Amino acid sequence: MTDFAATKAMFDLPKGVIYLDGNSLGPLPRAAGARVKDMMEQEWGQMLITGWNKAGWMGLPTGLGDRIGRLIGAAPGTVVTGDTLSIKVYQAVASALELRPDRKVVLSDSGNFPSDLYMVDGLLRSLGSDYELRVVAPEDVAAHITDDVAVLMLTEVDYRSGRIHDMKTLTELAHTNGTLTVWDLAHSAGAIPVDLSGCNADFAVGCTYKYLNGGPGAPAFIYVAPHLADRARPALSGWLGHETPFAFDLEYRPGGGVERMRVGTPPIIQMTALSAAMDIWDMAEMSDVRAKSIDLTELFIARVEATCPDLQLASPRDPAQRGSQVSFRFAEGYAVMQALIAHGVIGDFRAPEIMRFGFTPLYIDAQDVERAVDILADVMRDRVWDAPEYMVRQRVT
Repeated sequence: MTDFAATKAMFDLPKGVIYLDGNSLGPLPRAAGARVKDMMEQEWGQMLITGWNKAGWMGLPTGLGDRIGRLIGAAPGTVVTGDTLSIKVYQAVASALELRPDRKVVLSDSGNFPSDLYMVDGLLRSLGSDYELRVVAPEDVAAHITDDVAVLMLTEVDYRSGRIHDMKTLTELAHTNGTLTVWDLAHSAGAIPVDLSGCNADFAVGCTYKYLNGGPGAPAFIYVAPHLADRARPALSGWLGHETPFAFDLEYRPGGGVERMRVGTPPIIQMTALSAAMDIWDMAEMSDVRAKSIDLTELFIARVEATCPDLQLASPRDPAQRGSQVSFRFAEGYAVMQALIAHGVIGDFRAPEIMRFGFTPLYIDAQDVERAVDILADVMRDRVWDAPEYMVRQRVT
């Protein structure tokens, strides 16, 4: 049984702040600062370049990959960390397309994170005008998985509403039609139980700076199913994905398994911070996290609807159909969120009118939820948000 009081104590949360934005950037693990300091002073500082061997830096991408793999139902040796999520999306889709050379269509939905669509659109434009990115409404995805689709690329949990795609059902349907799947787990990993192996997913990607608390710019991860790992050609053929990187061959030979999906030099400082966060995750079971997250989101929805009648629920009402976030619509949602932040409740805003609130049981409890709703109710009732300083759009919303 996960001890959530113990995990909460392991985060450095600002006094007086209720942090409901871990679905965008997780808070700082208390151990991360000392861990990074030690790495910089004792490893980088004293070992210099020998740290790649003596401190085991070169093995961090796969070591962290296995720890993340436990949370997403991936077997050891099938996940590797490094680079950014956008790069991993490009890698996964490019590799999947090559495995279906007779097909030219990538199917996605309008609820996907725009960067995923941008990356695939750019990839397909490079491949030629006969390739197509087909984008449909989320509820219409199943009907458009036809035998001309090479790759189905979906974000499992919608970043705006929290709606969940049924990974198992859609993957089975895709395979029935000879289609490969690429799942983006940016809002799934650490938020809901994921079973990549049980769902027979082909590829999956995700980031570590949201629910996994790796810090701003923390590295992404990529999963490749074992039956594809030695067949998938990495389109981004980086030197660390080479079979023998330090042979410095002029000819690229892909490494074995998921190792071939490594590209450039891993960000060791950031991975060190991520390792501190994973120590906390090693104490947690996803079934416990999910059960507690449902309790918290149900409490939040009930209290908000009872006290803030002007807000409209934008997330699925059924907790089984949403991730670990709750979104509400309001025409002046941006101003409301800025007023909330000024009063100690941090969520975020997604255009045109979505206010998002993330619930991570590792550091959020029922008392936090109750207090957050009380402050939101005050902001709405007294129209605190209707002030010029809260209307000014900042660069990051």
